[in-house]
Amino acid sequence: MAEAQNSPTLGSARAGGPPPAGSTTAGSIAVAAESTVATRMSAPPSFDVADFPVPHGREEEWRFTPLARLRGLHDGTAVASGEGVKVEIEAPEGVTVETVGREDERLGKAGTPVDRVAAQAYSSFEKASVVTVAKEAVLTEPIRITVHGEGGVAFGHQVIELGAFAEAVVVLDHSGDAVLAANVDYVLGDGAKLTVVSVQDWDEKAVHVAQHNALVGRDASFKSVIVTFGGDVVRIHPRVAYAAPGGEAELFGLYFTDAGQHQEHRLLVDHNTPHCKSNVAYKGALQGQDAHAVWIGDVLIQAAAEGTDTYELNRNLVLTDGARVDSVPNLEIETGEIAGAGHASATGRFDDEQLFYLMSRGIPQAEARRLVVRGFFAELVQQIGLPDVEERLIAKIEAELEASV
Repeated sequence: MAEAQNSPTLGSARAGGPPPAGSTTAGSIAVAAESTVATRMSAPPSFDVADFPVPHGREEEWRFTPLARLRGLHDGTAVASGEGVKVEIEAPEGVTVETVGREDERLGKAGTPVDRVAAQAYSSFEKASVVTVAKEAVLTEPIRITVHGEGGVAFGHQVIELGAFAEAVVVLDHSGDAVLAANVDYVLGDGAKLTVVSVQDWDEKAVHVAQHNALVGRDASFKSVIVTFGGDVVRIHPRVAYAAPGGEAELFGLYFTDAGQHQEHRLLVDHNTPHCKSNVAYKGALQGQDAHAVWIGDVLIQAAAEGTDTYELNRNLVLTDGARVDSVPNLEIETGEIAGAGHASATGRFDDEQLFYLMSRGIPQAEARRLVVRGFFAELVQQIGLPDVEERLIAKIEAELEASV
């Protein structure tokens, strides 16, 4: 597997980080580690959809996305219809669950829409779900939010807010068939710890576009694990900002892209506050004709963010011919007073030598393929920390591999 590590836009340093990477794999397999910076959008953030021009695919933030397959989410022709989605929330003691109107002041506190679809979602939802974990509450059971598509077009907004020193795990599970545009806000009080597992296991015709905003308080810890399997087009945009020094963010992702699917993950970690940390690691596997995965990893270290420590990594495993990966890590640094910063991207085909090694020891080819892919994803699956979810995802990965044999 070829790997590339880029120089950031300005200078960077890394203390005790991964070793330097080698060459870049490009061409029909991947476009990896471009030096352009994608943190600058074609329009400033806004809650008003009218502030965003209709995209045409030439804009930096839309150049990889198949706009014609978004079913009108990008140009305003999609309107809420049909049954939409059904949302169910299971929460343990210490958690308050509310359904609120558009006027609730907690909505949008974690971040502002940065593209037309996110603004359309904010302008079009009728009711929002607000999940609040009380100050100093330490949950022993996860909060489970199930979003099931029942046909039609839907717009949604959800808020998960943790009080100071609270600790919680949230599982956000998507399934069924729908055309969904949504915003999800995570607000962490000082010293809070939140782990979010967002699973996109849609039916094959579903379209899902979402912006996830996390606002991390003083000395708070945020972990995001995004897992994408299903859907025709899935475009997830996680964004992290810090409300005070000492915050930490870990962004992990796993995706398995099949024939004809478009799965896109665009991340921004905005280091706008001193002495904060971030770590990003996404891995994907692709198989089948016209399978297309896109990973954009943007890290911005502002001038005020002295003492920042950050690293981002994307790795992709191409299992068959006909699949394409676009992997673009970007790092922009506005101050030289940082603890460390770096990024890397790697994309390669299935390792025939590794496969031969296993088969030479009596392991059948199909089983050897499963072992290699399971090993590739194992580190990220273990970050979930919920045995039932981990087992389900491993089973899903094996089912995907079984279909390709």
